[in-house]
Amino acid sequence: MANRVSFKPYAGPAGGWGSARSLGNILARENVLASGALLLTRHNKVDGFQCVGCAWVKPAQPLPFEFCENGAKTVAWEITNHRCTPEFFAEHTVTELLGWDDYHLERPGRLTHPMRYDAASDRYVPVSWGSAIEEIARELRASRARDPKRAVFYSSGRCSNEASYLYGLFARLYGNNNLPDSSNLCHETTSVALPASIGQAIGSVSLADFAKADCFLFFGQNPGSNSPRMLHPLQEASERGAAIITYNPLRERGLERFTNPQSPTEMLTRRDTPISSQYHQVKTGGDLAALTAICKAVVEIDDAAARDGGAPVLDRAFIAAHTHGFDEFLAWLRRQDWAELERRAGLPRQAMEATAAVYARATATIGIYGMGLTQHRAGVETVQMLVNLLLMRGNIGRGGAGICPVRGHSNVQGQRTMGVTEKPELVPLDRLAQQYGFEPPRDEGYASVDACEAIIAGEVDCFIELGGNFVRAVPDRSVIEPAWRRLRLTVNAITKLNRTALIPGEISYILPVLGRIETDRQGTGIQSVSMEDTSGCIHGSRGMRTPASPHLISEIRLVAELGKRVLEPNPRVPWDAWSNDYRLIRAAIGETFPETFHDYDRRMWEPGGFQRVLPACKREWHTPTGRANFITPGALDEDPDMPGDEPDILRMMTLRSNDQFNTTVFGYDDRFRGIKGTRDVLLMNRTDIDRLNLEPGGMVRVETVANDGVRRELAGLTVVPYDVPIGCVGAYYPEANILLPLWHYAVGSKTPAAKSIPVRVHRMEAGSALARTTQGRPAHAMQADAQGA
Repeated sequence: MANRVSFKPYAGPAGGWGSARSLGNILARENVLASGALLLTRHNKVDGFQCVGCAWVKPAQPLPFEFCENGAKTVAWEITNHRCTPEFFAEHTVTELLGWDDYHLERPGRLTHPMRYDAASDRYVPVSWGSAIEEIARELRASRARDPKRAVFYSSGRCSNEASYLYGLFARLYGNNNLPDSSNLCHETTSVALPASIGQAIGSVSLADFAKADCFLFFGQNPGSNSPRMLHPLQEASERGAAIITYNPLRERGLERFTNPQSPTEMLTRRDTPISSQYHQVKTGGDLAALTAICKAVVEIDDAAARDGGAPVLDRAFIAAHTHGFDEFLAWLRRQDWAELERRAGLPRQAMEATAAVYARATATIGIYGMGLTQHRAGVETVQMLVNLLLMRGNIGRGGAGICPVRGHSNVQGQRTMGVTEKPELVPLDRLAQQYGFEPPRDEGYASVDACEAIIAGEVDCFIELGGNFVRAVPDRSVIEPAWRRLRLTVNAITKLNRTALIPGEISYILPVLGRIETDRQGTGIQSVSMEDTSGCIHGSRGMRTPASPHLISEIRLVAELGKRVLEPNPRVPWDAWSNDYRLIRAAIGETFPETFHDYDRRMWEPGGFQRVLPACKREWHTPTGRANFITPGALDEDPDMPGDEPDILRMMTLRSNDQFNTTVFGYDDRFRGIKGTRDVLLMNRTDIDRLNLEPGGMVRVETVANDGVRRELAGLTVVPYDVPIGCVGAYYPEANILLPLWHYAVGSKTPAAKSIPVRVHRMEAGSALARTTQGRPAHAMQADAQGA
């Protein structure tokens, strides 16, 4: 088995035969080779099911196979024929299971029965749905009597719009806005930055804009692993000569070369398409400086054009008619020093000037970004600087141009639209009050970081998790896990076992729910649900597979059953009718949000879905100034917690492999980075390896540099030489979350700043690589791995 672990640079493109083999492997591993392949033909189709992976756009005219490698993996993972039954829990204590890694916790398959934790035996034992719901309701009622704010209602992006709407309503009828969700951990920065800049919380581009743009600016986004279907329009853009300029610390293969797996010619000839025309490896935490430098260079090109009698570069007519704050921003730009910008960005001046030169000639530019911008202390200002750059040339509110945040979870945006948010100002509370005859709470609730702080402080009794793996996803695991055990009630409504479910409070439940791909049959027949993609389009989704167990219930029914038992009867809140006929929920949503969700039940089946109202696309700016705002940052320091230029302190970013989706790990290989058989690695520049007297393949211990009295370290990582900027290192999420302080988050949004953690790396004595790579794997899995080596 030791031979399985290898580190060899990957020379191939994204897509191609590697993707095809990976898909075949996981379909076979989950024992769904034939049925899974057939089901994938309905993936992201108009009358099929919405992807359970990322939130990339569902097109009106889909490809024959409208899925990517990772999307297909999430499908196979959900429709697996493996089952996690009561017999499994009888064989393993919770203490034993806590020693397993993320992959092997989910490997037993779909959960089949509701389970309650039994502290005496340290096992989960089966329980009836009736007794489970009744006890959970009793605890929620008791906590509500004490203080409604002592319960937290978390959800992940897997929830449908219908389930999200009921969940948000339930929380507000309960008496709080404690509705943290997975967007708090990734794109909350977007939800704070964009409203201040352009008056809406989501992007301003559609899939049609990709076909019209002649310039794409990528910052901190890796489509090859996180949204591979985006590579199809990018390939088309590259082939027609559009500029694709990338700023990212790592050279990600999906932004370098792509072979389309749906093209027989490309597959047979192994032809690939170059994607990025420029690729700049910005220093981790250097995006704000790099964007500032590009803006400054654009101004200098405009100055030169004015001096030489050339055509202006700045769109001064647009700036005058539609923006506010430009003069202040321009004066600030002129004061910035090029040497300082180069130092902070980790790039030469010529690199940023080359980007500005292309941008100045482009007629329509799309700015695309991901968590490489949002997960920094100054993430809000960095996103706003990208908007500033686009505004300078009028690249928002016209065809082929705009801002494009790429959401990572399939309906994380939709659930926010439906009211799953801690911010009461984002929800039409007056309308809800009139519609349902109650006074909604008006005070701000807990976001994810707030919820963690409240749990640590002992201010939370009950935590209900509608999907997700909260404890594994949040920072400071060594602090959170002990506090989590002190909760009175924890409820995990999930499809597969995960680490959060294995950290019980006084009373803990695992409640198995239907997956999105499964048939949802209720009193009025088979039901459909809906989701919102990253462009703000709403789509219908039909489950098509027999449920994994007859003991599963839908998330909608679960919320409705709790609503009936926890809350006072309200004739305006028909829990039973809603859970039997989801069309009635959509009618209620249309009443709450009439501007967008009128005629909801019909429009969600339109090819391409129906578009949310996005004012900025029409150059209507719903901001306090009534205009799009140039926002000048307070400083250029993207990470004010980062110590000075001490040579032994490195900037660590957390990474995802192409064999995972969020906290779900599909395997131990990261094909694009040439890592096979392990996730226990630290990617380092060879210069830093030599400078710190380390060795490639050697074992190291990583510790966080933070003067807060908390020891944070991760030991047993293998040093892998990699093409990262000097002074920067990378480690996999969620394993490296233990190094991220809870307080280290984006100012304004509280998104954990996982992309720039100050760390020191210490050499460890030579040990057994085999021992490290098998850590966290159950004995039967190690035997299977050894046999397959």
